[in-house]
Amino acid sequence: MLVDHLFTGLPTWVQIYFWIVLVIELATFAGVIALLVAGRRYRSLIRRAGDVDEAEFLWVFLVPALNEEVTIADSIARLRATTATHAVFLVVDDGSDDRTGEILGKIDDPRLRVLTRAAPHARQGKAAALNAAYRMLRQDLLRTPELSRWTEDRVIVAIVDADGRLASDAPRSVARHLRDQGVGGVQVLVRIYNRRGPLTWAQDVEFASFGLVFQAGRSWWGVANMGGNGQFNRLSALASVDDGDGPWRDRLTEDQDLGVRLVQAGWAGVHDNDIAIDQQGLNSLRRLYRQRTRWAQGNWQALGLLRGVLRPKLPLLGRIDTAFYLVTPLLQLMTGIAFATSIVLAIAWGTAYNPAVWWVLIFFVGVSFGPGLVTLVIRGGRWYSPVVALVEIIPYTIYSWLTFPVLAISLVRQLAGRTSWVKTARESIEDPRDPTGEVTPVG
Repeated sequence: MLVDHLFTGLPTWVQIYFWIVLVIELATFAGVIALLVAGRRYRSLIRRAGDVDEAEFLWVFLVPALNEEVTIADSIARLRATTATHAVFLVVDDGSDDRTGEILGKIDDPRLRVLTRAAPHARQGKAAALNAAYRMLRQDLLRTPELSRWTEDRVIVAIVDADGRLASDAPRSVARHLRDQGVGGVQVLVRIYNRRGPLTWAQDVEFASFGLVFQAGRSWWGVANMGGNGQFNRLSALASVDDGDGPWRDRLTEDQDLGVRLVQAGWAGVHDNDIAIDQQGLNSLRRLYRQRTRWAQGNWQALGLLRGVLRPKLPLLGRIDTAFYLVTPLLQLMTGIAFATSIVLAIAWGTAYNPAVWWVLIFFVGVSFGPGLVTLVIRGGRWYSPVVALVEIIPYTIYSWLTFPVLAISLVRQLAGRTSWVKTARESIEDPRDPTGEVTPVG
């Protein structure tokens, strides 16, 4: 067989390892194709079903805020512009020592509630802040005369980061998915609004690709995960995974942990690509590494959720995808090691690699670049997008390679028990909105 000589010239142990990685790459590519098909089917299903009146729900927007004076007014102003008929804006001022509290105090809107936390309870992480807001919502707000008529299955809790710019018609779009009483969470597409350079452009492609392909396909089986920004959850679903302290657990990626546990509790998770929430990207490679290392370490923590994969009643492909999703950091690390090994063998030791068939190079290029190329085409959405994608795939792939080391760094941190992190500061924003909802000129 032709494949018998695929890795001719390499040491035996390398050949075995490369074969394992090749199987991983092929499975990933096949998974992308399956997700593309499933995503199209789900989107078609939702559009045929039609709209649902968003006024049937109470929309509670939770905004965790710690020293967010740069972005908080802009974020709240955009939330106030949403078309939600019944809305509450619950901001958690988590021990800020800048002007965050002062700015919030100037916003005159009866829908705004501010939960001010002070030491020693403040600054215990995003999960703790969200759980405090969750308790206030259930124990206080929903018992007030104006809100007491809402049952927990009709209360939708949306998480919006303090730099988030949620599209104004998000409630209308999200409500379509909530027609199904079994849907516990809806995640909207995340985009980057400060695309001023190649680094933030690549982050925007990364988020868009995750939503447009992976999350969209997982919606067909109800296993789409929740993100840290732009997630909408039924309050009844959150209550079902409340372990006593609240739905969110102290994890570096508390959003991922919550989304997986909701699915394992029997709730469906879906994704909406017709609406987006914009957030800040990082223009500093150092800050990006720090952020992605934290996220990657959270992914390593999520491996413990594998034991619950067989718990929900899911189709076989849904179970396989859920397991594949959780072990993704391990598979990515193995792929990165294979890539680094091939470079070391070729340069440092001069190991000869003489494939016996000419199509090997084309084959590996297709497997390596194919998924990224597909997502770039979908993201473009124009007749000329395939041509543009051929140009963009090179810088985007380089960006992907640059972030590979965070997998190893985060694993070392996790094994060493290092879980503390310093919050990344926001960048100054363009086109900010003041508390009245008007655009404030920058100059």
